[in-house]
Amino acid sequence: MYQDMQDKVAIVTGAGSGIGRETARLFAREGAKVVVADWSEDGGNETVAMIEETGGQASFFKVDVTDESMVKAMVEFAVSHYGRLDYAHNNAGIDQIGRDPIHKVEESVWDKVLDINLKGVYFCMKHELAHMVAQGSGAIVNTSSGAGLNGVPGMTAYCAAKHGVVGLTKSAALDHAREGVRINAVCPGLVDSRLLEETFAQAPELREVYTGLQPMGRMGLPHEIGDAVLWLCSDSATLMNGSIVAVDGGFSAQ
Repeated sequence: MYQDMQDKVAIVTGAGSGIGRETARLFAREGAKVVVADWSEDGGNETVAMIEETGGQASFFKVDVTDESMVKAMVEFAVSHYGRLDYAHNNAGIDQIGRDPIHKVEESVWDKVLDINLKGVYFCMKHELAHMVAQGSGAIVNTSSGAGLNGVPGMTAYCAAKHGVVGLTKSAALDHAREGVRINAVCPGLVDSRLLEETFAQAPELREVYTGLQPMGRMGLPHEIGDAVLWLCSDSATLMNGSIVAVDGGFSAQ
């Protein structure tokens, strides 16, 4: 589909499962060499195996996106191992434990959510952009959320982080608009993935409730978010810069 991705190099964080895994697989399907980055060695290596089984090229890199030295090493690995860096999907993130109003949110919960979901994106962009600007080309897509566009009761830390990703994306896109690098974000709605399955395991009745709230009558699938990421990175989207794209089946249109 995207001939321009042949032999290009992509980093995908949070690629051990869910949206990140599917995005990594889609990049590889289009001929890109992929650095599968995740904290989970089992999940990351499983993604690599899936890619290699279909003839793609991928390498696993264990990373904690809250550790700048590890993020810097991840980017350096991509460049030294594959020779360049063309695309990055900064996708690693966690849900907020508990659904409490802000006066009941523990500082440890706040710090963990903001560190992974926002500071992690900052660290990744900081080091990815150093290489992309130097080579005069590149495309970055950050994963925000529907919670980056609207408030959600009981999810103050998560909403703050995901709104922060939106602002970070827009500002960085303007900083680098004349340097051959494009930066955009996707805002998934409810996606049927491992994180949501963990929620449903604790409260099975929520599956029907959540599904009923969706305009299309269903939740999204990880590969549908990945498809949007690939398009934003491709030469078919060369005027997309600083864009915040809702991929939510119409939920945010209500």
